[in-house]
Amino acid sequence: MDFSYSEQQLEIKRGIREWGKKHLTEEAIAAGYKNRGIAPEIAKAWVDDGWGMYGLPEEYGGKPVDHQTMAMIIEELNHCGGNIPMAPNLLIMFDMVEFGTPEQIQYAVDYYKENGYPPYCLAISEPEAGSANQYMTTTATKKDGKIHINGTKTWVTSGENSDGFIVVCKNEDPSPENKQMSMYLVPANAKGVTIEPLNKIGMQIMPFSKVIFDDVVVDESALLGIEGKGFLQLMKNFEWERCVLLAELLGEAQAAMDDACAWTNERQQFGKGIKTFQLVQEHIVEMQIELTNTRNFLYRTCWKMDNGIPVNNDAAMLKRYGAPALTDCCSRALQLMGGLGFTDETRVSRLMLDCRGFQIGGGTVEIMVHISGRGILKEYAKAAEDPDYLWTI
Repeated sequence: MDFSYSEQQLEIKRGIREWGKKHLTEEAIAAGYKNRGIAPEIAKAWVDDGWGMYGLPEEYGGKPVDHQTMAMIIEELNHCGGNIPMAPNLLIMFDMVEFGTPEQIQYAVDYYKENGYPPYCLAISEPEAGSANQYMTTTATKKDGKIHINGTKTWVTSGENSDGFIVVCKNEDPSPENKQMSMYLVPANAKGVTIEPLNKIGMQIMPFSKVIFDDVVVDESALLGIEGKGFLQLMKNFEWERCVLLAELLGEAQAAMDDACAWTNERQQFGKGIKTFQLVQEHIVEMQIELTNTRNFLYRTCWKMDNGIPVNNDAAMLKRYGAPALTDCCSRALQLMGGLGFTDETRVSRLMLDCRGFQIGGGTVEIMVHISGRGILKEYAKAAEDPDYLWTI
């Protein structure tokens, strides 16, 4: 197995690192957390300089790359030291080019190029339906040739900053037995839309919102993808979303590791460098193991996606292992930096809270066990029935 970067990947990696030094200084990132969003000119520069076009179709001005390269791009972006919103922006654009009509795609791409961020954010979770999506009660009802949307979404990432929403709705009937869901594109300024900002302890650079839809009327052409297949569309991209989320966290945890090692190499206590203390070395070793294991798991999962191998189990296990492991990595970095690490004078505490949030967001680590546990047992059952069955978990 070849774990080396290609020359093209190295060139991209170096380019993003240089771009980050110019645009994503610690001052710029800290301001993004304070102001509940990255500066628009930074997001615009990411697209204008071509980095934000990676992974999008060539016919829309994009630069197609494989999943491994895309994960590397996202990791390097977040290695700048924060949960940089341009990675989730790409997820929305991936959804648009995957499910949109040519007109919807062109509008989204034009908007993205002009503003540096997409025209929509994703509205899925509800106050009574987080992991259990079948219990969502937001409905899309057809009446007089229009679609009437009613319900409440919460924990909508970037909801207060976005100009629109991809709203996942039950078709007509809100009961749990109804499996028919659809996605609709809803402008944030549509009549009946109310946006209520929410506060969270981490990732303030991508704020949460509660969004209420009170008889919001849109045209039938606002449908994104296939009517009644909205949940299947979500599931199709959830595997890749989990890889994207872990690439983000991996970059942030690597930044925490950088800071911790720089501190450890210089810090003096009891008349000697703390780098000579065995318990300090234990933290460093455990952190590097967590980074290495998560990175290997991430890129192996992306490799499988690029080769058409199912990754339902892998993506779930990746999130189940990686999110807690990278949170621990950041927590150890904070511990090594002591009292200074627990202040806002350094970024490690911010990085730790970001990573902690992704043990919940994008599917809880408990749900990842439920998803992969069933899948693993099925694979073992197949292997038991067929001695020649070849598979890899």
